[in-house]
Amino acid sequence: MASNTFGQLFRVTTFGESHGEALGCVIDGCPAGLEIHISDIEKELERRRPGAVHGSRDEQDKPEILSGIFEGKTLGTPIAIIVRNTNQNPADYDKLKDIYRPGHADSTWDAKFGFRDYRGGGRSSGRETLSRVAAGAIAKKLLSLHGIEIKADISEIAGIQDPEKIKIRLEELKTEGDSAGGIVNCIISGVNELSGLPIGLGEPVFDKLDARLAAAIISIGACKGIEFGAGFTAAGLLGGENNNDKNAGGILGGISNGQDIVFRAAFKPTSSIKKLQTAKDKNGKEVEVSVTGRHDVCIVPRAVPVVEAMTALVLADFLLLSRSSRL
Repeated sequence: MASNTFGQLFRVTTFGESHGEALGCVIDGCPAGLEIHISDIEKELERRRPGAVHGSRDEQDKPEILSGIFEGKTLGTPIAIIVRNTNQNPADYDKLKDIYRPGHADSTWDAKFGFRDYRGGGRSSGRETLSRVAAGAIAKKLLSLHGIEIKADISEIAGIQDPEKIKIRLEELKTEGDSAGGIVNCIISGVNELSGLPIGLGEPVFDKLDARLAAAIISIGACKGIEFGAGFTAAGLLGGENNNDKNAGGILGGISNGQDIVFRAAFKPTSSIKKLQTAKDKNGKEVEVSVTGRHDVCIVPRAVPVVEAMTALVLADFLLLSRSSRL
């Protein structure tokens, strides 16, 4: 599956299943001499762990660097990172072996490959994102040398923006056995005058910066939409109203214009819920199912570092590509 590799010069290949021995990534194309410590990766992985309200799993997710780094610096060779699975409970899925869970990739995966890992979705599980976050930690360190900062946060959950009201609503949904989705904001900015966000990132025509960012963010399992700047609101504006840097979201013609890049990503509610639903089994028979186990009421808080990681991978790649754009 070639789709397991992302990027052109700064290339990342991820591997592993949610209930396998381990998940991880191999990063190729990272320049030599970049200072990296295991704590850089641990810090990012800690951010995607579930909270008390959002989930009940105790995922320690301790990364191990197998290659590509010596005495705290990158060698310019492939960087291999793994995280061993230590808190999985595949027995939770035994009764779902022949049932296609509503909202999941079970049926499409089975139709495409004729075989699937039913333990939590295997490769299509949200746990796969830890590989992206580990790789993104390396990309972030590279971008920091160029004064580029990525900051994502929660805009709303279940249509609510107030943090306290969000917490109350999630507690209610947890009791009801249901779930919620939400929206993540992301801003890419320059943090100093000497470097910062450069003008000219992006490779027209089919590899525009916003096109690649959109592909990267939509590739996150539960993401169902993305908009840059004014986004869909721009469709209702007149030309004179829309022609400003704020509405452009920092990208013109697929190329960064030096302004902050701003986008919003929409995430669907968690598909695995205890609430009784109608599903189909492998024979097409309708059955009633309640998906038990340790699932998040809302994945949006955990999606925040994943959004940052995928954004960092895109920018690191384009930063290297930009060096070959002109003499």
